[in-house]
Amino acid sequence: MLLANIAQETASQMNVESLISDLAFILLLGAGVTLLFKWIKQPVVLGYIVAGFLASPNFEPLPSVTTEANIEFWAQIGIVVLLFSLGVEFSFKKLVNVGGSAVVTALIIVIGMMFTGYCIGHLMGFTNINSLFLGGMLSMSSTTIIIKAFNDLGLQQKKFASLVFAVLIVEDLFAVLMMVILSSIAINSSVEGSEMLLSVGKLVFFLIIWFLVGVYILPSALNRVRRFLNSETLLIVSMGLCLGMAVFSVLCGFSLALGAFVMGSILAGTSLAERIEKVVTPVKDLFGSVFFISVGMMVQPDIIVRYWSPILILSVVVIIGMIIFGTAGMLVTGQPLRIAIESGFSLTQIGEFAFIIASLGMSLGVLDSSIYPIVVAVSVITTFTTPYFIRMADPFCSALEKILPTKLRYLIERYSRNAGSTSHSNHIWGQLLRRYLWRIVLYAIILIAITLIATGYVEPWLTALLPQWAKFITAVSSLLAMSPFLLALSLPTSKKTEREILAERHRNYRVPLMIMSVFKLLIVLSFIVNILTMIYSLKVGFIGGVVILFLILFVFSRQINESMSRIESTFMNNLNERELRRTGKNNSLVSDLHLAFMHVGFGCPFVGERLMDSPLRSHFGVSVINIQRGSEVIPVPAGETRLFPGDTVGIIGTDNQIQSLIPVIEKEGKDDTAADSHDFKLVDMELSETSPLIGHTIMEADIRRNYYVHIVAIRRGDEFVTDILNTPFERGDEIWVVGSKNALSKLNGL
Repeated sequence: MLLANIAQETASQMNVESLISDLAFILLLGAGVTLLFKWIKQPVVLGYIVAGFLASPNFEPLPSVTTEANIEFWAQIGIVVLLFSLGVEFSFKKLVNVGGSAVVTALIIVIGMMFTGYCIGHLMGFTNINSLFLGGMLSMSSTTIIIKAFNDLGLQQKKFASLVFAVLIVEDLFAVLMMVILSSIAINSSVEGSEMLLSVGKLVFFLIIWFLVGVYILPSALNRVRRFLNSETLLIVSMGLCLGMAVFSVLCGFSLALGAFVMGSILAGTSLAERIEKVVTPVKDLFGSVFFISVGMMVQPDIIVRYWSPILILSVVVIIGMIIFGTAGMLVTGQPLRIAIESGFSLTQIGEFAFIIASLGMSLGVLDSSIYPIVVAVSVITTFTTPYFIRMADPFCSALEKILPTKLRYLIERYSRNAGSTSHSNHIWGQLLRRYLWRIVLYAIILIAITLIATGYVEPWLTALLPQWAKFITAVSSLLAMSPFLLALSLPTSKKTEREILAERHRNYRVPLMIMSVFKLLIVLSFIVNILTMIYSLKVGFIGGVVILFLILFVFSRQINESMSRIESTFMNNLNERELRRTGKNNSLVSDLHLAFMHVGFGCPFVGERLMDSPLRSHFGVSVINIQRGSEVIPVPAGETRLFPGDTVGIIGTDNQIQSLIPVIEKEGKDDTAADSHDFKLVDMELSETSPLIGHTIMEADIRRNYYVHIVAIRRGDEFVTDILNTPFERGDEIWVVGSKNALSKLNGL
């Protein structure tokens, strides 16, 4: 017995040591390779994949990891954290704001590429399930690679770039849905329509329930403990919620990744989202790197050599397919031809979600092991080609416009102009219909959840405690819980102002509104009848349904309406908490003055300036009442206080003042994360006769903004100028300047 315990302890110690040694090996190797990739200005993700290949048994010159299961363990954590981080950047509010254009475009791309990938898979001899997974892997563009390419090319502010980002947001959601659908198909080993619809319906049901409960509870709870949430505590709370929801998702029959994504998207709507994103980033970077390294470990050179033809074919399919479907999606939604082509040419790659879907297929045991390295090779090829295709968009569009028939080009332009110009009344009908359908779906799912809880858990529990009263108590408590939502479902969807506008343009506008109201009342009645029938009988259900509907509408409507208004108000405030805190709309002081909290971006034009020198009061007319810098809060800052990127600033102003200030103060600059402090130098230079600085002071020439340098000293003759800020430059002055190499060379050429 003693020997067995010693052996068990020794084995456990060896497992821990191998786990740590494997992690140390791949991280050290990953660090070296990614530094090399940064030096040659290539995406870091590719560096991780190469490091994984070097650490795998497939590369014999280097030692490999001792146990691949160790890396798989870290990689699974990486997937969870990656999906959580994507959720924090995602938010359902952002999805609503991207508009129909992004949704339709993403839908066209995903369906088109899924179908194309499925067909190509069959032509290559893959099975149905492998072809489905291949289609899923080929249908998702890489958010990481596109952001990197746009930053490198300086295209972030272009109109097509914002549209591409919106499409990527929607694709993230589609990818999560696809993972659930593919999992269901893989488990059932069939592609039955009924099974798929059941899986999608179950997913939608749980997503909405989680979303509603999470939005109603979490923001309020976090705000109550906000003062205790320093960076350390916020990280623990965030990761705890992430992993807790991931485990709960598994208990409900879904994946860990889905739960992590949902929790991230719920937290994305809170006012703590930026801080959560910041504290979670190091964790995401660590475990995300392990995941991408594990992807590289699946690369098998012999399979790549053997399947070089399919790899090239799939790479061409990804590039051409994304261009065609991306451009077509943008054109269908009314975007101009040039913007549509620029968007399509930007989406020509696959990335992180392809690897996640491939990992899902491997873990379920349904994906052929040869497909993984093929997809990795396709991702590497398309990643390298992405910047070139983005640059090719403009020349291609110019060439296409020359050969495109005049009539067809005119039709595209006219369609683009007319796509958004619908009449005001049609716009109102569209708003009404969307609100009508959303209310039915949301409240119906809540009512279904209450019914399931009441009949599946509450009634059996009460039957064991109070057999004689169990049905009555269950029925009464269920109907009380359902009553606010039943009333909300039965109330008119249209607003008074909307009805007035429709009355001016449509004589018979009341008929469709009445039909919509009657349909909702029938839904309300069906829910009441259903739960009473499940507890008692059909006869009791119909009689009780009519009586209760009458009581809800005519007797208790006022009290229930007030209760529902409070619930809806709390929910909407929590849903829009981040935006409300940013604009101060729900934080009125006196009259039209509001207190808003804004995040200072790297592109803010007066970042680094003293408050007294900034245009905050002189131009925008607002007052700064506090500045939060990390864990430090500066109350009522003095005029000498400077603003820095990352500060959260408390601003008092009117609606108009705050709205005009937000895009200026939150402006994000070009990503300079790769900048090195060694790139900055102190040099001296002599002003020539033609220098535009001659006759101007440092302040008048606005050296910092125009040239991005800092003048340290001015020497005139044998003496140094003491008042360098107010002394005009003269020919022959020798100046000492600090700045980057590029900025100094620009200044030296003047």
